[in-house]
Amino acid sequence: MQTRPLGRTGLTVTPLGLGLAALGRPGYINLGHAGDLNHHYGVEEMQARACSVLEAAWNAGIRYVDAARSYGRAEEFLGNWLTQHAFAAGAITVGSKWGYTYTADWQVEADKHEVKDHSLPVLRRQIQESRALLGPHLCLYQIHSATLESGVLQNDAVLDELARLRHEGLTIGLTLSGPKQAETLRKALEVRRDGILLFGVVEATWNLLERSAAAALQEAHDAGLGVLVKEALANGRLTSRNDEPSFSAQRQALERAAGEQHVTMDALALAAALAEPWADVVLSGAVSIAQLHANLAALDCRWTPDLAARFASLVEEPGEYWAKRGLLAWN
Repeated sequence: MQTRPLGRTGLTVTPLGLGLAALGRPGYINLGHAGDLNHHYGVEEMQARACSVLEAAWNAGIRYVDAARSYGRAEEFLGNWLTQHAFAAGAITVGSKWGYTYTADWQVEADKHEVKDHSLPVLRRQIQESRALLGPHLCLYQIHSATLESGVLQNDAVLDELARLRHEGLTIGLTLSGPKQAETLRKALEVRRDGILLFGVVEATWNLLERSAAAALQEAHDAGLGVLVKEALANGRLTSRNDEPSFSAQRQALERAAGEQHVTMDALALAAALAEPWADVVLSGAVSIAQLHANLAALDCRWTPDLAARFASLVEEPGEYWAKRGLLAWN
């Protein structure tokens, strides 16, 4: 797999990356997550699974891995895998995030799986935790789900601390969620420290159902930011697992289009994201080697203008999309 620069950060990545949101904890909102894990939630079992998928990703040429403090033990699993291989710093680009604290206590069902807090004390605590687990491999540190409502982009104390971390050599980024992704990103593009943009990377949700941030992501790309795409499969809604009656016709059309190229529906959806000119990395959320290999087929899948026209109407209104996402069950 060919490598490429991540915007103007100086970091090197590959078009497909691996996200650990579903590998680092027993409960997640992806459709069929419990079945993917065979309901085996032991820490040692899940670490072995995570390491096997990381190994397969490395062998396939993937050179970007995405974690977060709130992804259960994802940073721990990743750090252990990196240590086992004695990789030199920079052999693989590692990003993580701060701003959510994992609170599910390794349970699939919990009152709250994570608690959001974008305050300075949380940043200072979590950067130390991330560095303890990932060491010199940590390259990119992002605000987890920055929103206008959280006020983090107006918090000078937090922004100054992020600027200090940037001065120490970390690339600073932000991830986006919710129907106001574009507005939040444009606000972030106004944030400067020492006369330059504070943020070097943005990670956003973009998929065939939720495309509202595309213009803003192009603006960020043009400004020199690296762009990461998360949830390109809409937490499983853009796979054959989606049994929503209202989605039946669309699913059949996507499956037919995928079959024309001898790939699975997930590969086709990932190919759509990979085709966006502003996308540097599209994240796979695979939790098995088989899923990873199916996702990797996206690299050889052609998302043509004809396909783009065929599925132009697939998009949902942002409020509707995020409301449906909010109803997905942790499993």
